[in-house]
Amino acid sequence: MQSWPATALPALPRAVSPAALTVHDSASGALREVQPDGPVARLYVCGITPYDATHLGHAATYLAFDTLVRQWLDRGLEVAFVQNVTDIDDPLLERAARDGEDWTAVAERETALFREDMTALRVLPPTHYVGAVEAMEEIAAWVVRLLEAGAAYRVEEDVYFSVAAAEHFGTVSGYDLETMLALSAERGGDPQRPGKKDPLDPLLWLAARPGEPSWDSPLGPGRPGWHVECTAIAVDRLGGTLDVQGGGSDLLFPHHEMSAAHAEVGTGQWPFARAYVHAGMVGLDGEKMSKSKGNLVFVSRLREAGVDPGALRLALLSAHYRTDREWFDSTLEQGRLRLEAWRAAVRRTSGPPGDRLLTDLRAALAHDLDTPRALAVVDAWAQGDGGDAAAPALVRDAVDALLGVAL
Repeated sequence: MQSWPATALPALPRAVSPAALTVHDSASGALREVQPDGPVARLYVCGITPYDATHLGHAATYLAFDTLVRQWLDRGLEVAFVQNVTDIDDPLLERAARDGEDWTAVAERETALFREDMTALRVLPPTHYVGAVEAMEEIAAWVVRLLEAGAAYRVEEDVYFSVAAAEHFGTVSGYDLETMLALSAERGGDPQRPGKKDPLDPLLWLAARPGEPSWDSPLGPGRPGWHVECTAIAVDRLGGTLDVQGGGSDLLFPHHEMSAAHAEVGTGQWPFARAYVHAGMVGLDGEKMSKSKGNLVFVSRLREAGVDPGALRLALLSAHYRTDREWFDSTLEQGRLRLEAWRAAVRRTSGPPGDRLLTDLRAALAHDLDTPRALAVVDAWAQGDGGDAAAPALVRDAVDALLGVAL
């Protein structure tokens, strides 16, 4: 699947003895250093289901992981970054049926719109951008692998994964059984289906249903479950252990728990990720932004209204990636005013020392991607006086490379 174009990153002076880069690991509940074993950092971030893209919740999540990628690159690392597109799933089919459209047309249009939004927001593209449809053969092979390992079974013609087969099941989320059952029912599971060995066992392969798309496979015609899609796409490109598995906080369970369990059984390696990193939800008028609530704010519509993507990026980075936050018109206005002030500051002939700003900016982002602190560092520089003639150019490059904002 086609990704989107990358923006060129300015070269910055290399940091001397940089601070350890840490992120919050949901599995341990603590900050964890994310320094890969070798020269390549491996990141998997769950992508969109393209039936409504891209709302501000999506944008906030992908900006969080873009910030992480930029910190790795700034440290001289190569980043192997994989993102999927769930371009076949029930919500997509439901949207297409509602609107009287072909589901493939909806998926292609919304995926294209997502790419346009990511380009406008200057999000660095993944190394591999992979749709479930194009990966169908390898996903089916993963289901076969789990069946052959004795970790999967059939209920009628469908195939389910047995959570009992994964020794470390439950350690990603740390949730109790009651919470898992409630979230499974809420987030696409079917805990009440008769014939399952455990109510939490997730679907691996849905046998063909009348009137629904299906693909031939050794399992019979059908289509994959959601969780094994990400397992196959991630492991087949990044190996059995990732440095970071990322997504929104609503993916912690069941999605990341289940995909990790599939990987553990399929590869024999544990943990699937050294850190599970989750971005908070964006709310509007006191409620989480979601299609079901009809309160989505779309990046494309803001762009059509003339909003500078740089202002939108700063507005979203003004809250810490892990926090649930509210979106107000004033949030965007603050981003616009900040962008205006920064652009005015770098047009000056001199300013406060640029090397000090770069050091402080890197330190803020090294500590759990603290973008509010990073923005405050640049604010202070923009408001200060000084005689460093090289500072404006250095600050412009630093903000571009580390925060993704073009001044």
